[in-house]
Order: sequence, then structure tokens, then C-alpha cells
Amino acid sequence: MMPALPAELDVAGRPVLVVGGGPEALGRIAQLRGSGADVIVVASSVAAAVVDLADRGLLRWERRELLATDLDDVWLVVAASGDPGVNRQVRDLADRRRLFCLVGSDTGDAGGRATGSAGRVLLVGGGPGDPGLITVAGLAAVRSADVVITDRLAPLAVLAEVRPGAEIIDVAKIPHGRTTPQERINDLLIEHAKAGRTVVRLKGGDNFVFGRGGEEWLACARAGVEVRIIPGVTSAIAAPALAGIPLTHRSANQGFTVITGHVPPGDARSTIDYAALARSGTALVVMMGVGTLGAIATELIRHGLDPLTPAATIADGTLPSQHLVRSTLAEISAATAAAGIRPPAVTVIGSVAAFDPTEPNRGSWE
Repeated sequence: MMPALPAELDVAGRPVLVVGGGPEALGRIAQLRGSGADVIVVASSVAAAVVDLADRGLLRWERRELLATDLDDVWLVVAASGDPGVNRQVRDLADRRRLFCLVGSDTGDAGGRATGSAGRVLLVGGGPGDPGLITVAGLAAVRSADVVITDRLAPLAVLAEVRPGAEIIDVAKIPHGRTTPQERINDLLIEHAKAGRTVVRLKGGDNFVFGRGGEEWLACARAGVEVRIIPGVTSAIAAPALAGIPLTHRSANQGFTVITGHVPPGDARSTIDYAALARSGTALVVMMGVGTLGAIATELIRHGLDPLTPAATIADGTLPSQHLVRSTLAEISAATAAAGIRPPAVTVIGSVAAFDPTEPNRGSWE
């Protein structure tokens, strides 16, 4: 057979139909979004990550079986159902319409290359979302995996790199939505590794920066499963950087502090000393704090931090949907809400949040 003709497809701003929305479709969907396509997913059921993207208006999900009319106004069709028979039907339908059709890799049932020898788990920090920011070692791990266990904050486009026959398992945790308990994730890692498979746990950012990587490592260690760590670029640093905000600047500060806003000040589960943070003189980076940002700002102001301190929230950092909102500490929660920002987002509080090299007079940056 002749090899396929390599070609570049300009899909920016053009409707592209994806048939299938399970874990096997996530890589293609992320690639298309990264190319600026108007993605339409048709599937009766989809992975949690697709539900999240649809809820945030980042793609359109038609919750049903494919109709022939779905191909009427699209530029490209992607068959990514995970079922070879369905994919062939989609391809044939596209051929009759004279539409190009990309067929996704059909994933296996995790039978893969298991040999009966001991498997292992690779905890891979995938970086902040842009597939170009995963490390060389991380990408090599994904390509070598028999099983990839991933979630919505991982760089989903790299899932298009998994080898044929590898299984992709979506364990996304959607705020106030579908979620997979951490205990179940731990069990999946152990089960597949003990079956002799190479298991990649693909996470967003870095596994050990609010990524629960330590819990997964401990669970595997207690079960006698070999673990290898591949660090990733944390969004705590990358998202502000790509929004034009350096977390340290020689004339502005001498450090930064990263905290989680998962629980608000005053909550019995909170162990953060906000009085010390208000006096620290460092930039503050708040992760997982969209819903608690108002309470955090109020507490910092109560302990003496100037209400006019610059602040900025970056949503979907490093992705095509990245959005930046600047304000003051007193107003950042209201500004974030007014912009319709939803997780994932990172907030920076401190003088560096006003940094803008296109407006050098906004601060003293020399």
C-alpha cells in the first residue's frame, strides 16, 4: 500500500466533526482545539474531560448517535469512536461526501504488551496544558505506555502519541461534576502495573505541586509496585509567565509563595497562616482558588495587605482559551467573576501582577 500523503490542514475557525468522545478521542480533540478549530463532538457518552470542555463553551457536544446531516457543513471529519467498525462507517460516510476523514487509533483492552513480568508506574507531570511544554522524558513515557491514566488538566493533545493498542483511562475530577475518587485512581495504577504493564499517570503541571502525586507514589510503594517520577512544569509558574507576569523581578520582590485556595480562610481544614502571608513581602500565587478568592482577599486585607495591591487571574493558562484579568486585591474576585472565569485558573497577588513590558511606566521595573 502507498503511504498516506502528508499534508497540513488549516482548520482555524472552521467546523470539524469528531465522532466519539471517549478517552481515545481526547488527543484528537485537544489537537483540533489547539489549531483553532470549531470542534463538534457527536457521541452518546463522552469522557469527563469532554463534558468539562462543553460546559465551558470550548466545544459543542451533541449527545446522540451520528446523523448523516452532521456532515453537511463541516470541513473535516474525525472518526475516534474507539470501535473499528464504527470508525469504518464514519470514514465511508465521509468518502461519499468527499470529505477528508482522520481515523483515530483504536485503543485496546489493556492487554497490550503485558508479559507476565512486573509492571511499573510512571508518574508524569505533563506541564500546564500546552502539549509543547511536556518534557522530552514525559513524552517518551506516554509513547511507551501500555496504559495511560489521565485527567482533564493534562496536555490532552499528547494522547494522540500513544502507541496503537494502548488503553487510555480518563479519571478527570470536574469541580461540582463528574469525579473519580483518588482511592480508585490508586487502585487502577496498582491493578494494571501488577498485570505486568507500563502505566503512565499523566497529570497537569507537576505531580508534587498540589497534584497528589505523593499519595499515588505511597499507594504504589505499599503495594510493591515500582514507581518512576518524571517532573513537569507547574502551572503556578508557567501560567503567569505566559500571561506576561514574572513571579520575581529584581526591583519588585525577592520571592513568591504558592498556596492552594481549595478551602477558604477559617475553614477547619485550612492550615495557611494568612497573617504571615500578608507580611511576607513575596508575590502570592493562589491555585484552585476561583471560588474562594473573595474570602482570601478579605483575609489578607484584614491582616494588613494593601487593598490596592495589584492582582491578576489567568484562566486556562498556556491554552488557546487563555484569559487574563487584572485588578486590585480588593476587586480581583469581582473582576474574575465578571469575566466569567471558571477553573482552572491561577491568581497572582503582588506588585509583579501589574508587570506589563508594553507599558513600562505602569511600575518600576528597572
